[in-house]
Amino acid sequence: MVLFLGIAVAVIWISNIWLTDRFTESTRNRSELRLALYSGSIMSELQRHSVVPLLLSRDPVLIRSLEQDDFTSTSQRLISYVEEIGAASIILLSREGRVVAATDRQRISELRSSDPFFVEALRSPDTVFTSNEPETGRFDFTFSRRIEVENRLLGVILVEVDLARIVDQWRGTTEAVFLTNSTGEIILSTEPRWRGRTEEEALELEPAPSAIERAIEATGNWAFGDQAAMFFGAETIRLEARIPFRGWRIVSYTAYASVRERVNGVLALEIMGFALLLAGGFYVLSRRERLKSAVLLRESAELRRLNARLQREIAERQKAEKNLEEAEQSLAQSQKLAALGEMSAAVSHELNQPLAAMKTYLAGARLLLQRRRFEEAGSSFQRIDDLIERMGAITRQLKSYARKGGDAFEPVDLRDALKGAITMMEPQLRTMKVEIDQSLPRRPVMVLADRLRLEQVIINLLRNALDAVKEIEPREIDLIIAEGDEAVLTVRDNGQGIEDLENLFEPFFTTKKPGDGVGLGLAISSGIVSDLGGRLTARNGETCGAVFEIRLPLLAAGDARPGGQAAE
Repeated sequence: MVLFLGIAVAVIWISNIWLTDRFTESTRNRSELRLALYSGSIMSELQRHSVVPLLLSRDPVLIRSLEQDDFTSTSQRLISYVEEIGAASIILLSREGRVVAATDRQRISELRSSDPFFVEALRSPDTVFTSNEPETGRFDFTFSRRIEVENRLLGVILVEVDLARIVDQWRGTTEAVFLTNSTGEIILSTEPRWRGRTEEEALELEPAPSAIERAIEATGNWAFGDQAAMFFGAETIRLEARIPFRGWRIVSYTAYASVRERVNGVLALEIMGFALLLAGGFYVLSRRERLKSAVLLRESAELRRLNARLQREIAERQKAEKNLEEAEQSLAQSQKLAALGEMSAAVSHELNQPLAAMKTYLAGARLLLQRRRFEEAGSSFQRIDDLIERMGAITRQLKSYARKGGDAFEPVDLRDALKGAITMMEPQLRTMKVEIDQSLPRRPVMVLADRLRLEQVIINLLRNALDAVKEIEPREIDLIIAEGDEAVLTVRDNGQGIEDLENLFEPFFTTKKPGDGVGLGLAISSGIVSDLGGRLTARNGETCGAVFEIRLPLLAAGDARPGGQAAE
């Protein structure tokens, strides 16, 4: 027990030293990382605004307004620019230094000819940066550039950078951060009273509490030394980084927040663990002698019973594991065969239509080449190329049968989708001499869908309609698009109709002869329409034939696309 207590004291002592150093270094590393992020955000903001005056100095609208002395719409144009750029304000001055246009209309007509940004812009052919402290006590940061045409001065464009919003991002941490210029004057700070002073002057301000004091108070007033000590001491850590812009430097004072609390928390857990171990040790020592004899007497009989029961359980477990392994292998093989059969059938069905169209186009192209009609033959080859691209797209889309929804939705005119499907089926329609009657509205019927998959559904319906009227004369197919509470595309034929409507959309259900179809077309089509937020229905016509209807939600103005973007 004495040895145990000695080990416990040594572990706690070493843990206290090691954890204190580690958590202190962790606090320093986080502060350095935040300081690097702060420096990067300042440079990013400055670099982003530095190119704006150059672009605006070449704006033909601003140049024309200065030449014609017409600034009726110039301020509105600058307002549109400032919203896109994110600058504090943009000001356009004439060659005399008078404000002629500004995002803040109250500044118009002000005379700024003596301001540093105007004077330096006239002296330099490049974009100049200036910073000054007006009467408000808040520093202004500006990029300015003169506007000239053929070495003729027209005016000056001024862009004010809003670095104050970056300071708002520094707040909320247990540190005080400020930015100094090349002369050591504080130009940005989380403590407003520090602006315009040097670092030494800022830290000597009394009696109001500083940002560092508030930060330490927020973390429980813990400090390594006397709480009344200056904050250059052990209570805080000072970090400084150079910003590669005009000799600027960024400085942070970080409080060692909750280091002691974190160390004490770990030490408390260690002490609790050692206490539990010590109590358990005393308990074991007190009961060990009393239980030793009884345990020895029962040990032999108990071991024999446990050994026999363990052997029985091992045999039963081995038998169950063997049966389970055989069942898993059988199930895995069945699933592989089912998935392979379904995918093979889907690929065969979906690629049958483009292959048939390609065969027709190849026959036509062969005749055109024999007749030396090369341009028309080239058009046929282009269609064959489009069909090959479509076949590739179809193979990528086949997984939609087992997928819920898509991520390629866009506004689609239902009329255009129908025209694209008819174009794909044009060779079969000409071969079978089918009369197509289209009833389409004059204005677009917009839906939110994947156009390729929507055309795939329409082609399947047209293909089924052609198969239904194959043995009938005359062959008629009606295509109707109606717009009401929802968009409705109707495909009606004058065939024999559908006998079994209940199982029509089940996979592998077909009324065609063997080899003409595998019964996946309507099942896949129904799944695609469901993914698009609609439904596919079928019924028999009043006199003859079958009627298929695709019902999709209309895309109204302001409807959102997937991902949060508004549909235009």
